Amino acid sequence: MIATNLGPRGLRGIAGSHQLAFIDAVHRDHADVEDRVRTNTAMGLRNLPSATWNVNVGWVLAANLAADLDAWTRLLGLHDDAELARAEPQTMRYCLWHLPARLVSHARRRILRISATWPWKEAFLTCWTRLCALSEPT
Repeated sequence: MIATNLGPRGLRGIAGSHQLAFIDAVHRDHADVEDRVRTNTAMGLRNLPSATWNVNVGWVLAANLAADLDAWTRLLGLHDDAELARAEPQTMRYCLWHLPARLVSHARRRILRISATWPWKEAFLTCWTRLCALSEPT
């Protein structure tokens, strides 16, 4: 059941806005927006670090960039992983972003040594391979 303040004729100037399917679509779209706001809040918008406007503008920009990178990583690299594709930011931090690994250099190459017992090792490597295989933007 959906409660709304739309009148019997719907939104003025939008044909079909009185139909239940239209109202349901608007409601679902708004739920997606609220979900992204909740995710961005968890990615750093909860705590603004300063009383200075310019510092907080930079913080909001960095938090939004982090949320965008998280969303694109899920879409492009984790689309078929049922557990991580829809995971909350805290779960993503625990599983992928706080990687138990060492970055070492050998013979002018960088090597990422991931713990063999880490349960999300294959998910990370699959995601990394997919993201590295993307073509460069033009």
